Amino acid sequence: MSTETIESVIPPKGKPKWLRVKLPTGKKYTQLRGLVDKYNLHTICTSGSCPNMGECWGEGTATFMILGNICTRSCGFCGVKTGRPEDLDWEEPEKVARSIKLMSIKHAVITSVDRDDIKDMGSIMWAETVKAIRRMNPTTTLETLIPDFQGIETHLDRIIAVAPEVVSHNMETVKRLTREVRIQAKYERSLGVLKYLKDNGANRTKSGIMLGLGEREEEVIETLEDLRRANVDVVTIGQYLQPSKKHLPVKEFILPEQFKKYEEIGLKLGFRHVESGALVRSSYKAHKHIE
Repeated sequence: MSTETIESVIPPKGKPKWLRVKLPTGKKYTQLRGLVDKYNLHTICTSGSCPNMGECWGEGTATFMILGNICTRSCGFCGVKTGRPEDLDWEEPEKVARSIKLMSIKHAVITSVDRDDIKDMGSIMWAETVKAIRRMNPTTTLETLIPDFQGIETHLDRIIAVAPEVVSHNMETVKRLTREVRIQAKYERSLGVLKYLKDNGANRTKSGIMLGLGEREEEVIETLEDLRRANVDVVTIGQYLQPSKKHLPVKEFILPEQFKKYEEIGLKLGFRHVESGALVRSSYKAHKHIE
């Protein structure tokens, strides 16, 4: 695989022009925003101020987070609060299913915090949520963006058993930076999770990485090659943006030409879909990844 160098980065002195986005507009967005506000629906799209919210909502896609909003892990890139989580809300599966029905969502992405504090690590709630969505929204397709469940196969089997159209688990960064960026996670464990899912019947697997944390081009390519060896079908590649001053700083802004190069490399490696661009996030164009 060619590693011909492109002048691919600029120093992080203010966001470059390609990271500036217009406020979401359109009839579909306005309608859904009204429903979210009226019924106090919780989507990652709104709470995370996703730059692609208008586009995704217009295409009938939205992302929902389960298992509360406090994570047991303390990743250096993530804006979700770390601490002692609250007790599980066993009505949550029905609440998420109702939200999807109210919003007339065609393709839903479900994600969660890590729950290392409970024995099943939230995998039972995950399975119940998928079942509830299927009952109430039989035509809605699903992507489950899961944590690593510490690589415990019993928990992963629960996800495989409910058969979402896509099962996703993000690598987030290259091997060298994993300990700094993901702290409690392990690069090889995440690869193992993705391989186990595919080897044991997952319909389609997916992963994502962020750029701008100090990774080198050859390390990004190595990660893409590792993901293909794990038979991952879909990969997303986007620009890391610092959630607050407490989080890891942006080391560099990656140029659009470099994102395009990674897309071309990924397609040559054999991924079904490669979404690569500064504003790409895990759920970007997620409805297309079932094709």
